[in-house]
Amino acid sequence: MATDLKSLLLFFLLLLPALLAAQERQLLDRIVAVVDDDVVLESEFRRELAEIRQKLAELGAASIPEEEVRKQALERLILRKLQLREAERLGIGADDETLQQALLAIAQRNGLTPEEMEQAMREQGISPDLFREQLREEITLQRLRAREVINRIQVTKAEVDAYLANQARQGDQETAYRLRHILVPVPEGASAEQIAQARAQAERILERLRAGEDFATLAGRYSAGQQALKGGDLGWIPAGQLPTLFAQEVPGMNKGDVRGPLQSPSGFHIIKLEDVKGVKRKIVQQTHARHILIRTDETTSDRDARIRLEQLHRRITGGEDFAALARAHSDDTASALRGGDLGWVTPGDLVPKFEQEMNRLKVGEVSPPFRTQFGWHIVQVLGRRDKDVTVEAQRDAARKAIRQRKSEEALQLYLRKLRDQAFVETRLDDLD
Repeated sequence: MATDLKSLLLFFLLLLPALLAAQERQLLDRIVAVVDDDVVLESEFRRELAEIRQKLAELGAASIPEEEVRKQALERLILRKLQLREAERLGIGADDETLQQALLAIAQRNGLTPEEMEQAMREQGISPDLFREQLREEITLQRLRAREVINRIQVTKAEVDAYLANQARQGDQETAYRLRHILVPVPEGASAEQIAQARAQAERILERLRAGEDFATLAGRYSAGQQALKGGDLGWIPAGQLPTLFAQEVPGMNKGDVRGPLQSPSGFHIIKLEDVKGVKRKIVQQTHARHILIRTDETTSDRDARIRLEQLHRRITGGEDFAALARAHSDDTASALRGGDLGWVTPGDLVPKFEQEMNRLKVGEVSPPFRTQFGWHIVQVLGRRDKDVTVEAQRDAARKAIRQRKSEEALQLYLRKLRDQAFVETRLDDLD
């Protein structure tokens, strides 16, 4: 919801001039379009037109012909009507509580209370009721698009791999990789048996590498590559010059990773990423923690849950085993089986209140009871470490970029489908 509210804030900051311009006119509404069993009124059209003109002026594109601007304004309104009708059909909307939360967030981002924001709107001649109605509609549209389009988008591992490989091929010349390489050759015109034998040898070498044997030593002994006598060291290779076979693998590797066997016409390849430069590394602090949770429900009140955890806290500080108590008492069944162990967690993995309490602790320290939306907890920090999550961050960024592109394409198809299935009659020619 927080991400949605950020976009809503931007939307309404742009909308304010349009709202003001619309309210300065006292018009007798006329119908400018019929959309199935709904209509677009002239006042709505004028409001949309004012908003588009404002945006075009900010972009320095105010020279677009007026006829095109008017058509765009009307088309946007038609699509909005169709989406709102579809949302109503599907039972999608924004209740009063959601609306109030959104209003509060917008006010806070502008450094105002809701009352101060409403007063500021009135002073500018803007109707708070109209503002709220526009906000309610925008939340509804976001929920419709999420349900019918965005949440249905799937991004596969292969798509992420291809995206990263393409980035490498595009020539990010600031990034370079130092690789070691072993080639198990396959003769030209090799039989199926010869290919199988080469693959088996490459698999055996890979097993030895994973068991800890030195890559350079095995390269010098078994590789048919030109750099075999140099321990298979290929030196520094700019990202844009990676061989196509390697470009699918290398961007997703961490230093020290070994991948293979990768098959090509010349044989089977094994590569090791020795080092990387030119990439902005992302290091985060991970925390190893364990906890005990007591949930609140019809049978366990908030007060009872807190008292139970206070008792458990006293037993732990008195010397009893945390893990044993977690197994016996924690309502988080998944972690309770592991003595409450949550493993190594990265910032953002857990809810903010839990992370806030956990981050206050020293290694070995046990927190006093605290509450989250899941119930009452006590948490103990078992360790902390710095973790290089550069690859994970790159893959996450790639995944988001792919999802964004696919979402935009899918949304356009969805809107076109709604438009094609609707009865629409426009009456722009009736306006001055």
